[in-house]
Amino acid sequence: MSIIDVGGQVREGEELDIQAVTKWLLENDVDVQGQAEVTQYSGGASNWTYRLKYDNADLILRRPPKGTKAKSAHDMAREFKVQKALVPYYPVLPEMLALCQDESIIGSDFYVMRRIEGIIPRAKLPPELQFGELEVRELCTNVIDKLIELHQVPYLGTDLEQLGKGDGYCRRQVEGWDSRFDKAHTINVPSYKYVRKWLQEHIPEDSKTCVIHNDWRFDNVILDPKNPTQVIGVLDWEMATLGDPLMDLGSALAYWVEDTDNQIFKSTRRQPTHLKGMFKRKEVVEYYLNKTGLETSNWTFYEVFGVFRLAVIAQQIYYRYYHKQTTNPAFKDFWIVIHALHIRALKLIGIQKIEANDLAQKYIAKFKEMMSK
Repeated sequence: MSIIDVGGQVREGEELDIQAVTKWLLENDVDVQGQAEVTQYSGGASNWTYRLKYDNADLILRRPPKGTKAKSAHDMAREFKVQKALVPYYPVLPEMLALCQDESIIGSDFYVMRRIEGIIPRAKLPPELQFGELEVRELCTNVIDKLIELHQVPYLGTDLEQLGKGDGYCRRQVEGWDSRFDKAHTINVPSYKYVRKWLQEHIPEDSKTCVIHNDWRFDNVILDPKNPTQVIGVLDWEMATLGDPLMDLGSALAYWVEDTDNQIFKSTRRQPTHLKGMFKRKEVVEYYLNKTGLETSNWTFYEVFGVFRLAVIAQQIYYRYYHKQTTNPAFKDFWIVIHALHIRALKLIGIQKIEANDLAQKYIAKFKEMMSK
């Protein structure tokens, strides 16, 4: 089926030594036969993900990118172990097969898992699905429900209990992402000085502690090809931890582009949240709070934090491009998005200065000019 998510051609400079991988897999009791067909998934902007299609096995390999600035942000061993510990309680994860921490094999750590065959809802839903507004609403609800289900996983007394550091998650996150922004800053993006100060002054107590995904997006879920509003897989667990579920929700909404958002966000949209039938960001929050029973009088903090966190992630990726540690052209204009996120954060806080609106128009115009070339 054309709607099944498959890999594409491996990007230049990101080739995989498949002979070395195959030899290592066989030495580690993973039964693979024949010559693997290697393709690469283009959706992620962080870790590199490959499909290895052998005669008898369909596998996925994950490794960090070259030129990684913060190794802790691309910890293959941790991502592997998180999923292995979580799958008994949250059975929509791939089967973990093998972890390699010998960098002499391909130049970095990596792990291999079984591929879950399905549909990944990226920026545009496959037209073959023929989803109407009702199906879109059902898909939206099911994706949010899977996040809620994750937040109910009983982690106490399991290996998952070692994931986090306990109370104070909100404060540690604000301080940690603030520090990461400083380390990855380049001269062509704003300092976020006011946003960072505001976040420091409005840190709440943790609402509760639970397992959180920390990168929840539609393009990190896999849908059932036979029943495509149903989630059968959840991917990309590199940032999973124990923390405040409202921080997880706020971070998820940073990616949630609505049909009324500006052109920069629309043009960089990575999930189909603009479609009729999808919840608006405000509706997502209301639905989540009603279903979980959690309460907050400080929702703006979580949403502003999510926007700032996304800006730092984008800046860390752009830093690699700026310093020629990667040549991936997809990262070239990330600095514009970082400006747009700054304006969005200021507006959420309540800064409605004319110069902020003027700056928004300036960068929207610049972005449109680049897109037309």
